[in-house]
Amino acid sequence: MRPVELALNARYAAQPDAAVPVPPSAFGPARARNVRGFHAGFPEYSPTPLCSLAGLAARLGLGRVLVKDESRRFGLKAFKGLGASWAVARILARRLNLPPDGLSRAALCGPEARDRLGEITLVTATDGNHGRGLAWAARQFGQRAVVFMPKGSAEARAAAIRALGAYCEITDLAYDDAVRHAAAHARAMGGVLVQDTAWDGYEEIPRWIMQGYTTLALEAREQMRAMGLTRPTHLLLQAGVGSFAAAVLSFFAVAGTEEGGPAPLAVIMEPHSADCIFRSIRSEDGRAHAAAGEMRTIMAGLACGEPSSLAWGILREHAFAAVACPDGLAANGMRMLAAPLPGDPALVSGESGAVGVGLLDYLARAPEAAAMRSALGLNESSVVLLISTEGDTEPDMYRRVVQDGACAFDFQSR
Repeated sequence: MRPVELALNARYAAQPDAAVPVPPSAFGPARARNVRGFHAGFPEYSPTPLCSLAGLAARLGLGRVLVKDESRRFGLKAFKGLGASWAVARILARRLNLPPDGLSRAALCGPEARDRLGEITLVTATDGNHGRGLAWAARQFGQRAVVFMPKGSAEARAAAIRALGAYCEITDLAYDDAVRHAAAHARAMGGVLVQDTAWDGYEEIPRWIMQGYTTLALEAREQMRAMGLTRPTHLLLQAGVGSFAAAVLSFFAVAGTEEGGPAPLAVIMEPHSADCIFRSIRSEDGRAHAAAGEMRTIMAGLACGEPSSLAWGILREHAFAAVACPDGLAANGMRMLAAPLPGDPALVSGESGAVGVGLLDYLARAPEAAAMRSALGLNESSVVLLISTEGDTEPDMYRRVVQDGACAFDFQSR
């Protein structure tokens, strides 16, 4: 079995604090407040909980462990609706000649707006959560969504997308090829590609999607302050193509710069079979490197082989480290959150959502992980922020892992 692997970002470590560039302000608090104002216009909007797991922090020898529960976002069981809805709003606003500041749902889906817009076909490729978010956003604005999924995708995820009125097809393509297929389909049909990864010549819409994610970062910052905490010392962030991780990292780095404080140390987490950010950081050549081969992992939302060009430009400069994880870490994290220590709240966290808790447990308790824990500066003063990015978006898999004990990673007996 391939072990847990850590790659420290030599580029980050080599730069004195004064020389580290500030991430784009497009993902900072000022823009996030505008984006959150838009999201607040949906009837389904409410800030998702930030849960303090005091019992787990004590067990792991950490100051605080905070988990933001995105399973409650918009009734979609995942955070992706934040990015999809803001991107669709920006697309529609541009066609209506509306400025991005102060956008409202009402201004974009009223009778006059619909008459001017007509029907727009929004196209994407997805492992599940982004497609569901886009289908929801399209329905909110009276538009049409077409969603392509990679081979091996769970039928339950496709059914959830179709239930929102979208056309959804499970292809026989790997994720990155499904993205290319979606782009070709959008061109051929005169639709608009709304993809959560970027490449040369296609960065504006992915940037809008990333901006949408900053709503959850802004909420987390405000919730931490209500707890009497200034900022996290560590961010443990999942990466598929890296868009979510880069957006949240950027928000807290910009916020730290504005406040005159340090940015949190950001640790990027990926499954072994789809570790493109890990490979890119480990290479130390500053270039993005793809993960090849079959991307078999229970962490379906992270099964992406090629980094987003936009996200990689940020992670290259600002991620402290990357970790390639076995599936068992995510499975262990799911079980730990479902059956917490006394006093801690129980959370429903899916395969891609719980890997951070599983990794923290490994770093704290596995004898062979002591050097990793030290390198990451995790100790009794650490305030660690995790995002449980999804709930039980694939119910059968969730039951197999949590109830039947599938996919355990027993590091104590290795």
